Amino acid sequence: MTTIRMHANTRVTPEEFVAALTDFGPDRSTLFGNSDGTYLFVHTRDDDHADVTEGSDGVWERLDYDWSNPQHVVLTTTASNVWGRASGHTYDLSRRADGTTDVDYVVVREGKNLRGWFLGAVLATVGRSVLTKAFRNSVSAIEARKEVRA
Repeated sequence: MTTIRMHANTRVTPEEFVAALTDFGPDRSTLFGNSDGTYLFVHTRDDDHADVTEGSDGVWERLDYDWSNPQHVVLTTTASNVWGRASGHTYDLSRRADGTTDVDYVVVREGKNLRGWFLGAVLATVGRSVLTKAFRNSVSAIEARKEVRA
């Protein structure tokens, strides 16, 4: 199992970050590069939960999004073509006194087949920088979205 921890500080509020994270509209791929619109399907959604399938490049996962605690957002993998059920994502959001937000992001990847085990091993080594870059790009895109809407 591979666990990758990332951190960013952003100009958006926790509420703005969660709003972007849970926006499953047609522009999602501009915020999250690993969420190709051709894979995106929202099965159900309510005020603080969603059941969503998303992915890219032949890898998909069905995720249970839970933002009932908007400072601790949990995405649990319920199905995937490569990742096991111990996989998922966690976002911890902390508002700072200077108006910025600390985002601590944890990705857990449990391969469920040969391809998943291979991808998990790649993420644990050289792929870590690719995942970190994708996370930083998402944070920047969320900040740019805020500026456009302001």
